[in-house]
Amino acid sequence: MSMKRRTFLGVLGAAGLGAAVAKPAAAAGNHVFEGYPDSNAVLFDATLCIGCRRCEKGCNEVNNLPAPEKPFDDLTVLDTHRRTHADTYTVVNKYQTQNESPVYRKFQCNHCLEPACASACFVKAFKKQPTGAVTYDASVCVGCRYCMVACPFEVPTYEYDDPFTPRVRKCTMCQPRLLEGKLPGCVEACPKEALIFGKRDAVIKTARERIAKNPGRYIDHIYGEREMGGTSWLYLSGVPFEEIGLREDLGNTSAPELTSGALTVIPMVPALWPVLLTGVWAMNKRRDKIADEEREQAVDQAVNETKAAADAKLAQAMTKAEADKKAAVDREVKKALEEAAKAAEEAAGQPEGSEADEEGK
Repeated sequence: MSMKRRTFLGVLGAAGLGAAVAKPAAAAGNHVFEGYPDSNAVLFDATLCIGCRRCEKGCNEVNNLPAPEKPFDDLTVLDTHRRTHADTYTVVNKYQTQNESPVYRKFQCNHCLEPACASACFVKAFKKQPTGAVTYDASVCVGCRYCMVACPFEVPTYEYDDPFTPRVRKCTMCQPRLLEGKLPGCVEACPKEALIFGKRDAVIKTARERIAKNPGRYIDHIYGEREMGGTSWLYLSGVPFEEIGLREDLGNTSAPELTSGALTVIPMVPALWPVLLTGVWAMNKRRDKIADEEREQAVDQAVNETKAAADAKLAQAMTKAEADKKAAVDREVKKALEEAAKAAEEAAGQPEGSEADEEGK
């Protein structure tokens, strides 16, 4: 049975530095894991992707994620380069390449055959599954974020709400759906078959057939077949992979081989973890405090600017009202003088005796 997070933290507090003298952990060794037999994979064909974001919507719905700020049919978001975050497991980005038309590429966890995140995690929160998915167990995670540092594709993201109940977030390849015999949400939602799902060997065969049938359309390489020891998410492209944001400097060596020496120092980490976690908590609190202060300053500035603008408009309105009032008074005075002058003229022009005649009547 795996140790729960709170139990793990309690043990750390009681153990102190005793773990520092514990027996060194065995290095990862030079064994190369070829993957589980009959594991699954997904092939993304960049030449077929139209950037419709249907895969994003499908992922959002099947994983019950919060709705994005902009709806999925708003394609203006493609004008900005995006990456995944705690509430978004996949995004589509647009790339201006040597082609006249833009090229689109879907970004999510690549589900490595030998995951760097799993090799760096000393509590085994990450696990490669026989289905091909790399899954995550939040109940044992201690929030060290080594997985984020280790991942060559910069995939895992982190919820920063509470350092004592951390969750790392990433694409799960829809593992629960795979266990039910269903397709991943993004694959099911794709209208152009830019995403296909199947056994890894069969998917690689399909990719090779596409390249053979259309050599002028594709780069003669299946990205992910060997990179970092191989992945369960594979790519075809008509332009160099680096032009659509995929690293071409990773080589074919798996992460455990690259980190086997470094992993021998892992027993030192639990001994120092309470101090490190406290430091993380303090930094997060400091960051939040600074953010709150900046928000307060921004609000104060906005209030002051609004008040100043309102005062200026009020002064302008009062000045105008005073001017209008003066003009109205002047008009009335002028009108009264004109009427008095007219009455005087009329009185002056009346014949003599008419007033007496009038009285006699």
